[in-house]
Amino acid sequence: MPATNHGSLTTAFMPVTTEVRVRYAETDQMGIVYYANYLVWFEIGRVEALRAAGLSYDAMEKEHECILPVVEATCRYKSPARYDDQIVIETRPSLLRGSVIKFAYRILRKGTDGEEPKLLAEGETVHVVCDGQLNKKPLPPEHEAALRAMMAE
Repeated sequence: MPATNHGSLTTAFMPVTTEVRVRYAETDQMGIVYYANYLVWFEIGRVEALRAAGLSYDAMEKEHECILPVVEATCRYKSPARYDDQIVIETRPSLLRGSVIKFAYRILRKGTDGEEPKLLAEGETVHVVCDGQLNKKPLPPEHEAALRAMMAE
């Protein structure tokens, strides 16, 4: 799942994109992706976006004793994804305020033979930076700087 820093979100900065192929286990009996799997794809995109910024959840947890629990998630479904579709996950940080981080996502079906990608869903997750006991704490300065740099691109 390579991540690249390009895409089509209409914002002041570019999203990180990650590609996945819809697996059979992600679909229902009709071959349509089960709705909760979009949230899994959001997580895949978020991890890859952090990795593209030179950050990792693992280091944040071990070295800085920070976790990023999801406190809110939204997803607006536009069109179904189906078994074996090539999916593009666009992810970008959209808000960084104190201990709150918000990521925005777009899930697209990759275009083939010159077709434009088709928007399947879009959404957001909101996270609060916490310690292991779920007490709010500030984001480590180097993580904040990296996310702000992504937002400025």
